[in-house]
Amino acid sequence: MVFYFTATGNSLYAARHFSEQPVSIPQIMRGTRRQFADDSIDVICPVYAGQPPELVLRFLRESGFQTDYFYMILTYGHDQSDAPEFTAGLLKQYGIHVDYIGTIKMVDNYLPVFDMEEEMAIDKHVEEQLTAEKKAVDERRREIPEATEEGRVLHARVAEMNQKEPAFNNGSQIMVLEDCVGCGVCGQVCPTDNFYIEDGRAKRKSQTCEFCLACVHNCPQKAIGLRMADKNPNARYRNEHVSLKEIMEANGRQ
Repeated sequence: MVFYFTATGNSLYAARHFSEQPVSIPQIMRGTRRQFADDSIDVICPVYAGQPPELVLRFLRESGFQTDYFYMILTYGHDQSDAPEFTAGLLKQYGIHVDYIGTIKMVDNYLPVFDMEEEMAIDKHVEEQLTAEKKAVDERRREIPEATEEGRVLHARVAEMNQKEPAFNNGSQIMVLEDCVGCGVCGQVCPTDNFYIEDGRAKRKSQTCEFCLACVHNCPQKAIGLRMADKNPNARYRNEHVSLKEIMEANGRQ
């Protein structure tokens, strides 16, 4: 059983290497089922500021898992910091024993820092990484990578920065631009149902969110932007192997 959270398709693409029918965490969280049993259970998700998205953490806190092998695959774009070690510590607090955590370096979709054209031009050898992680899981490897001191310091610095300047990562800088035509795609790709259409324009229920940037990257009109820095407002990203329809099916209300 493979669960995933995706905003621009990276983690969904990765999940397909581990299961033919991976299960969307946003869809699970809209229901009531919270007990899961299987020979192996996997959670695949991106790293946001050094740890999994809050919706994924809530899924882990609220769920029960019966399995002989629990593992996670974390996707990241620039630096994984101490994410595997830190995540394993969080899961221990939730009463979950994690046997293995692997990481996959992919395109970083964090618009305030990275230019998507530059990111997509970098060969990060994704297929080789996925093959290696699939082999590790098939062999039932049991290992949590020990973080470097530099990784721990980086995570601590990011956490401190987010405390001082919450807007940098809490989603409050997302804004709907004048080009919005009210197509509703933003509402279908948002994993937390934060968008609705009123008077022909998209609006947000809350000014804070996961800041996964699914709405910004997937808007067909490029009509959702950022109040703060946007490295290249003309460049947006979705994993080349994942369609907009698939992102909508993963995150939108069915």
